[in-house]
Amino acid sequence: MPLPLYPLALAVFAMGTSEFMLAGLLPDIASGLGVTVGTAGMLTSAFATGMIVGAPLMAGCARNRPGRSSLLGFVLVFLAAHAVGAATSSFPVLLTTRVVAALANAGFLAVALTTAVTLVPADRKGRALAVLLSGTTVATVAGVPGGSLLGTLLGWRATFWAVAALCLPAAVGILTGIPARPAGADEADGPTLRAELAQLTSPRLLLVMSLGALVNAATFAGFTFLAPVVTGTAGLGELWISVVLVLFGAGSFGGVIVAGRLSDQRPGLVLAVGGPLLLIGWPALALLADRPAALLVLAFVQGALSFALGSTLITRILYEAAEAPAMAGSYATAALNVGAAAGPLIAAPTLGTAAGDLGPLWASGLLVALALLVAFPLRTVLVAGRSGEALR
Repeated sequence: MPLPLYPLALAVFAMGTSEFMLAGLLPDIASGLGVTVGTAGMLTSAFATGMIVGAPLMAGCARNRPGRSSLLGFVLVFLAAHAVGAATSSFPVLLTTRVVAALANAGFLAVALTTAVTLVPADRKGRALAVLLSGTTVATVAGVPGGSLLGTLLGWRATFWAVAALCLPAAVGILTGIPARPAGADEADGPTLRAELAQLTSPRLLLVMSLGALVNAATFAGFTFLAPVVTGTAGLGELWISVVLVLFGAGSFGGVIVAGRLSDQRPGLVLAVGGPLLLIGWPALALLADRPAALLVLAFVQGALSFALGSTLITRILYEAAEAPAMAGSYATAALNVGAAAGPLIAAPTLGTAAGDLGPLWASGLLVALALLVAFPLRTVLVAGRSGEALR
């Protein structure tokens, strides 16, 4: 694979780490800025909101040939947002930097996905995208727990500075390795932007996007507030937060790998088996969270199930939006980030109920139950048709 792909993957790693790292930092951020943990959870929703807005907006802009300057600009804006966030003592300012960082993230991904495939022959595009997106997978397994550990040892601001520092070699690699205007395919014969946006009127696409949003809302409702469960209900030390996040990340990696082998041809199997197990898993985690061994096992299992279902639904969204090749990825990104934004907002009020730290886990279970209620009448949509043929 061409060397310029790896600075792009490094930037995706930094951005993926930033997106998910708050799960292990919320208590420290809340304490440092004088807000509640529930209020601090808005930082996750703010990032997701920026991704929701930025994904279709930047994907529309990326329909033109991408350039090195746009990639570099997005990375530098992302870096600056984290530097300001690390230095501020104001929660509103930190909240604003999360929105700005998310917009830069969405823009970078929109351009990087297009750029990556222009750097390789047509028959190696899949491998190029695998290298690029490996940054997100590594972020869930190593970057997020590493950021949590760094935050535990040196404070949450150190993690923000570390993410900013990762952007520097990525920026240098982009500046020196990416052509100013990579040669891309001619888009003149492709569908117009209006035609691609018109796909959003498809009931099938909207229903699958809604299901993806619900599953991801359940994931983020529980994942965002795992740290208080580890240190509160389970009674473990702060360093164990990183262990739990490593297990969740390792599970997510395994879930994506397994689902990737099944989601094209056997999506119904993934949903029919994984959905009920995920529904059982969140209440089980809530009931057994005071037992450290069960907490560790279930963190891995829930990570695997959540990302297996999530990645399968991404595939189905792309299939349903096959006639919108430039915008399909942004539709999947927007749907998942609607869930990422809604999940913490739904879960945060449960912290003040009798359920306490376990409230978000119960909320995750309810969201999965709602997703399954939506999925049941859609089971033929989710498994019907080899619409993916159009994507090959």
